[in-house]
Amino acid sequence: MPTTKKYFHDKVVLLLLSANFFLAFLASVLILLRLGDGQANNYIVQYRSNLGLSAYKTGSIGDILEFVLFVVLILLVSVVMSIKTYHIQRQLSMIILAMGILLLVIATIVSNALLVLR
Repeated sequence: MPTTKKYFHDKVVLLLLSANFFLAFLASVLILLRLGDGQANNYIVQYRSNLGLSAYKTGSIGDILEFVLFVVLILLVSVVMSIKTYHIQRQLSMIILAMGILLLVIATIVSNALLVLR
């Protein structure tokens, strides 16, 4: 219990946690807002550059909603791993949170790029 109390009193960790939660919320909202009215059933969910003319693979709205699930999964895993490793080494815990931020930014960019092609 004292480890989690120290964890949540660390200002740098709280800053990284806030950034993780904000980016996860932003990514989820941007994905859900880009879905539009839901009339289009064909969303581009993959781009394979080595396939030539059939490089774009289409999918349903469920495939796009998996991006939201991925964002939530990134958030949960990075926070839990950071809490578990804080008592071992503080810097390792902060690196895990920073990697979570990087993954959330990349997930936002990729989902936006695929939804723009719709």
